[in-house]
Amino acid sequence: MPKYEELVKEKNKEPANIDALAKKYNMSVNDVKHLKDKVSHLEEDLHSKEYWEKPDYKFLVKENLKLRREITELEQEVLETKLDNKKLAQQISTMLERMRDADF
Repeated sequence: MPKYEELVKEKNKEPANIDALAKKYNMSVNDVKHLKDKVSHLEEDLHSKEYWEKPDYKFLVKENLKLRREITELEQEVLETKLDNKKLAQQISTMLERMRDADF
């Protein structure tokens, strides 16, 4: 293994105990314990599915889906309207050509 990789591994090694962590980051042992507890609590929250089951979240997901459907429908209407406008413009130009040919 090259020296660079060894240095990176050494640098990224975490101290094994709380005292070593406290020394490494110039913190008190209680602060380190508090932060470790906070991290473990956050990890538990992340892994729990309670948040995804909350009514507020479900409502937002449903509302998001509803709005996406509405946007898709409106985009489709815009495309249809543009197509209709092109067809009408072609019909009008055809009618004008016919009227010119008929000497109106």
